[in-house]
Amino acid sequence: MRIANKIRSIPASATLAVNAKAQELASQGKKIISLAVGEPDFPTPEHIRQAAKDALDQGFTRYTPVPGIPALRQTVADYFAGCAGLASESLPPEAVMICNGGKHALYNLLQALLDPGDSVLIPAPYWVSYPPMVLLAEGKPAIIPSTPEQRFLISTEDLERHCPPNARVLLLNSPSNPTGCHYSQDELDSLIGWAMERDIFVISDEIYDQLVYAPARPSTAVHWWVKFPDKVAVVNGLSKTMAMTGWRVGYVLAHPDLIKAMVRIQGQSTSNVCSIAQKAALAALTGPMDSIREMQTAFVRRRDLALDRISSWPGVVCPKPDGAFYLFPRLDSLFTADRTDSASLCTHILEKAGVALVPGVAFGDDRCIRFSYALDDQTLLTALDLVQKALLEK
Repeated sequence: MRIANKIRSIPASATLAVNAKAQELASQGKKIISLAVGEPDFPTPEHIRQAAKDALDQGFTRYTPVPGIPALRQTVADYFAGCAGLASESLPPEAVMICNGGKHALYNLLQALLDPGDSVLIPAPYWVSYPPMVLLAEGKPAIIPSTPEQRFLISTEDLERHCPPNARVLLLNSPSNPTGCHYSQDELDSLIGWAMERDIFVISDEIYDQLVYAPARPSTAVHWWVKFPDKVAVVNGLSKTMAMTGWRVGYVLAHPDLIKAMVRIQGQSTSNVCSIAQKAALAALTGPMDSIREMQTAFVRRRDLALDRISSWPGVVCPKPDGAFYLFPRLDSLFTADRTDSASLCTHILEKAGVALVPGVAFGDDRCIRFSYALDDQTLLTALDLVQKALLEK
């Protein structure tokens, strides 16, 4: 069967491959612990679930406007304003769109911004879906490498060194998936300022914005949008900070003209986000935020437990992350003649230890492996003990 070239150029998901192998082993009776999951292990807060139940009982089950119900767009605008320390309701709801998760918001943005051949600057390590989404928009990923020694954070010198002449977009993610590393406001401002001077559009993916751990503080590009609304877009959502991965609610702040273009795209693809999920999102953004503090406390504890264990392995380098719920250690010192890259190392760990991890090659750094610590302390420590044994055995 003939499949479009642009689809055939998209690599298979490394995460799905790990999950498939783990499920195969589990079906054979082997106990598997997954440190590959990219979602909080906390339940969606009760008041959010109740809002969804109320929406059902009230019959709120019809189509809504494609960019979202007005109350939610206004609430999201207020949220973005609060992130930048602006007065409530200082950003127009026309500059906000509700999408089917943050991934959908990014996809819509890239489809609306890129012409064939435009380059998108993507710092590495990167979230696995960034390059494929650029390719699907007929753009070209331009990867900006970094190292654990620089905390996996790029500088303007790195951008200058690797920027192609046709760069159209700079795609930033802080805190990062897969590293958990985070740009301070000054560091983020430096990168965005560099892009503004060169007329390069900036997309700031801030999906983990509430999962930043002291002494680090959240940073945002919202105030840059206020100054340059036609050159900046900010993406966020509820999957991570409200434990709402399955609800699929993301949102974007962008110039109203760009929002209109994205609405045309979404109107011809998915139409509106689930009406019930939008009501739940409204409750999430206007209700109590206690669950975020609970998650922060748990994730800091788990981060420190895991980092202490992983850092004790010989030759391993792992920067201390300031956010999200991932560690991204460099493990190439533990490669062998039979385990020569991150994928084969993950396969060895899965088969010998029964622990599922995601190889770093999927994130643009084949020397590393991503560990998620979004599971309870004891299971996490048990998994790390098993991984250590599998790695250090002769």
